[in-house]
Amino acid sequence: MKKETFRWIVVIAALIIQLCLGAIYSWSVFVKPLKDSYLYTTTQTQIIFSVALATFAIVMVLAGRLQDKIGPKKVAITGGILLGLGYIAARFVGSSFPGLILTIGIIGGAGIGFGYVCPIAACVKWFPDKRGLITGLAVAGFGAGAWIFAQLASSLIESIGLPATFMSLGLIFLLAVIPSSFLMINPPEGWTPKGFKAEVKASKTSKTDDLAWNDMLKTKQFWFLWIMFTFGAAAGLMVIGNLKPFGIYSGLPAAVAGSAVGILALFNGAGRIIWGFASDKMGRTKAMTLMFILQGIMMLALIRMGASGLTLGIASAWVGFNFGGNFALFPSATADFFGTKNIGINYGWVFTSYGVAGIFGPILGGKIFDLTGSYMYAFIPSGILCLVAAGLAVITKKPKAS
Repeated sequence: MKKETFRWIVVIAALIIQLCLGAIYSWSVFVKPLKDSYLYTTTQTQIIFSVALATFAIVMVLAGRLQDKIGPKKVAITGGILLGLGYIAARFVGSSFPGLILTIGIIGGAGIGFGYVCPIAACVKWFPDKRGLITGLAVAGFGAGAWIFAQLASSLIESIGLPATFMSLGLIFLLAVIPSSFLMINPPEGWTPKGFKAEVKASKTSKTDDLAWNDMLKTKQFWFLWIMFTFGAAAGLMVIGNLKPFGIYSGLPAAVAGSAVGILALFNGAGRIIWGFASDKMGRTKAMTLMFILQGIMMLALIRMGASGLTLGIASAWVGFNFGGNFALFPSATADFFGTKNIGINYGWVFTSYGVAGIFGPILGGKIFDLTGSYMYAFIPSGILCLVAAGLAVITKKPKAS
């Protein structure tokens, strides 16, 4: 098979993997069943979600380093096994809060961490000519997967109950992620698509190309990216983790509030593709600036958007679209600023910001609601931080040659 054709097969396999990994973003559909069946508090439900996100981000540093050394295939297979077994094991822990933290949060989160970096790293290497667009496509499944699994999980919970739903999802993950992982193969060393060689030569003007992770950490650009990602991801994750209960709190029927989760997921996936494409045209940091401004505006307005299914749907689409953009823009910017040779571990370090956001965002939203009975004092500070991120994006430039 021609390499020009095979690289698109890699993208399809990457999408399938990311669809399954993105099931974690459907978590808000589990909140009410956990509270009703297991008598969990809102904070407890968000702790499980946050542990999964934090484990995902921490493990991705190790996974990135491994895939840089041994290639993405074996690392992605490991991720599929851990993700599937984590959810299957959740079937047998009953209402145990520590048990769900271990199975869904730690084991499942580790599976996402091992699986997530591999499609990104492989696709970036196969598509140096369409880096922003293809990164967006590669991770679009993660956002769209939340919509698919939100519908599926809601239906399964009603028909077979919570424990059996966890087991069913685990089996799906094993059967989908592992076969797709066998297609996570890097291009041959030095390979480029037709017509791209001259562009590659012209671009090698900076000694910041292909920085090792320890040198990258010494640059101010890394820390600017890290802070921006933290602020932007925290806002999105706060909404994702609390969206359905926020809709119910606002007076909407559970079915209407639940539909907002699907809307957010679809626009999350679309945002990854569109922001990635836009950044190829307008530049990464300009795209980041616009994205953070738009997200900040909505977070400030969000507390008023739950009054009807229409306004909550608009807010969900808006937040999902801009949140999704983070996952196209930041890996692309990491490759632009620091090269593709060590993209696995370099983006793994940038992605630790997501782990911090995963703890800060959902738990803050849940805790503030438990204490005050309102989400307002969580949404407004998040909006302000998004606007701060927009300001940082304005002053963030590619490292200069030394």
